[in-house]
Amino acid sequence: MKKKWFKKVIALFLGIGFFTASGAKATEITGAGATFPQPVFQAWAHEYHKATGVKVNYQGIGSGGGIKQAQSKTVDFGASDKPLTSNELKQYNLAQFPAIIGAVALTYNLPGFKNISLNLDEKAVCGIYLGKITRWNDPYLQKLNPGVKLPDVSITVVRRSDGSGTTWLFTTYLSKACPEWKEKVGAGTSVDWPVGIGAKGNPGVTNYVKQNTGSIGYVEYTYAKENLLPVARLLNRDKNYYLLPSIETIQAAASNAKWSMEKDFYEDLTYQPGKMSYPIVGVSFVLLVKDSPRANEVTKFFKWAFENGDTIAQKLYYIPLPKNLKTMIYKYWQKHKVN
Repeated sequence: MKKKWFKKVIALFLGIGFFTASGAKATEITGAGATFPQPVFQAWAHEYHKATGVKVNYQGIGSGGGIKQAQSKTVDFGASDKPLTSNELKQYNLAQFPAIIGAVALTYNLPGFKNISLNLDEKAVCGIYLGKITRWNDPYLQKLNPGVKLPDVSITVVRRSDGSGTTWLFTTYLSKACPEWKEKVGAGTSVDWPVGIGAKGNPGVTNYVKQNTGSIGYVEYTYAKENLLPVARLLNRDKNYYLLPSIETIQAAASNAKWSMEKDFYEDLTYQPGKMSYPIVGVSFVLLVKDSPRANEVTKFFKWAFENGDTIAQKLYYIPLPKNLKTMIYKYWQKHKVN
């Protein structure tokens, strides 16, 4: 009788998730930060839990929040699209490695333009975000898009309100491409915007653009694709092609990366040379809390993702890391004794 009762209790615990199949308490890893990789991190986490029973709870709160939570050690890992320097990492006993490559897209809401990709160069993007170009039928925009009748509609600029790695990527691109932007605004996870309506996270910017005619915003490419929003073709650094973000154009920009373990993989892929290099490509970095009791569980999760999650990433319009970079990351973990 006692044995039957005991089996029922164990079955109840297993059913509500307190125990894994081996009877040990289930592990839960916590992470927070950039909304740029949120879709792929959560998709990986879902499949990882099915495969291993280990839960990965990732919250997209913006890169600024991810950096702060990793520094304060309230999570097992943070995520940021703006990499930290080696000195910053040492100060807080963190390790840093790339997790996924993606692109920032400019998306907009114009009547009759749902399936039309407008051409924008750096002067146009800079002019819009400086508040100098205020209507969609501005002569300069019309010049970039011959044969397309642009509507006489006010431009509503949408930007991030929170500390954001996507903002860092976008403003770093503008600072490189547009001297006036560099002088007046500069680059950062938060900047003093000349114009615009703030929205929280990539989901917030996407939703605002989706719901408001005449608006334009910068988001991680996945968000625009998943919401069926149009995406602009951006002029490349070589100034000879207008490019959409794609596997080919993102990989072309990423091919210029010079990854180094000694620099904790610090790298910036915005505004890279090359005729097929999309100009706003970024990397999401994991900020690993080395003294977390679950640091090894974090690296196990990302090793599983690197070896099993490439197809998932590509379905969500991200570019997986190249094999040689993954091998370098495994050596980096060994060096920091977190593998």
